Amino acid sequence: MNRRDFLRATGGAATGLALPAGARETSYAQGDGWRRFEVTKSVEVLKPSGTTRVWLPLPLTTDTPYQKTLGNTFQADGGTMSVRSDAAFATGILTAEWPEGVKPALTMTCRVATRNYDADLSQPGPSRGRDRASLAPFLRPTALIPTDGIVKATATEIVRGARTDLDKARAIYEWIVANTFRDPKVRGCGTGDIRFMLESKNLGGKCADLNALYVGLARASGLPARDVYGIRVAKSERGFKSLGAASENVTKSQHCRAEVHVRDYGWVPVDPADVRKVALEEPPGNRPLDDELVRQARARLFGSWEMNWMAYNYSHDVALPGSKGPRIAFFMYPQCETAQGRLDSLDADNFKYAIMAREIA
Repeated sequence: MNRRDFLRATGGAATGLALPAGARETSYAQGDGWRRFEVTKSVEVLKPSGTTRVWLPLPLTTDTPYQKTLGNTFQADGGTMSVRSDAAFATGILTAEWPEGVKPALTMTCRVATRNYDADLSQPGPSRGRDRASLAPFLRPTALIPTDGIVKATATEIVRGARTDLDKARAIYEWIVANTFRDPKVRGCGTGDIRFMLESKNLGGKCADLNALYVGLARASGLPARDVYGIRVAKSERGFKSLGAASENVTKSQHCRAEVHVRDYGWVPVDPADVRKVALEEPPGNRPLDDELVRQARARLFGSWEMNWMAYNYSHDVALPGSKGPRIAFFMYPQCETAQGRLDSLDADNFKYAIMAREIA
């Protein structure tokens, strides 16, 4: 695709497959708790050098009980674009490339439908067994989420005495909430280096740290688990000011969550990192764990997500198509590479982007 061309693709479609206008929107426009959001990313590389490439994460390429991707539209003046997907991790990657001498600028608009995600943990479901092949990727270690050594030893101690998968999943959740803290000094959402966290005994971080720790401890306990990388797109309607976007400008609202697969219950949403965010940030701030609002968040965020948030993917150790640089630990922020190498996604002096989100009727 060249100048002023547009690419429309469904969540899991190959490059160039068209999505007829309105083909899926009507299914999720109203009723059953579904809300529709439009999220637009505008990217500009301020100091290009040689061939410049930008990579953006697409919304989940697989429909889930909490999110359906309705369609994506891309525009890169003077450049070319392609989409690559990985079904195992529901990952879609938009790659845009510009030759030297062309100003790199990209706009991507995504539409999704979301619905609050509340798992029924009151009784097991008879049809919710384990598909070993599909769950295997969510038991494997990654570069920053090992499942041996101190991670395995810590997990074994946490789940000691737990009789069921659900007991194990909850024990790990409660341990994360009780023993970690949100560190506001951490850049972005953190790095997710859980071995370092445990070995250093510094259990502070942000969502990509604390929820990665949950995932690692769960996998080390034999429970399939996954980080779900995404971005907050609206204010909270459940009474948690700190757990929503403050405005339609969501450029700095990236947020990672987690899911754990529990035998006889299926995938269960969890978010211990947001419990710690409520404790630190919910006005007036620095609330103790026995504070009533923190207790509410702690009870709700095992088994429930408010879907004022859009999910991107479950990926780790991501190889960016056409990149000369190393793999990235996870794919939540826009990425860019020039002849000078990989740019810092949080460096506004070289890599400028804005993300706007709005709810649509």
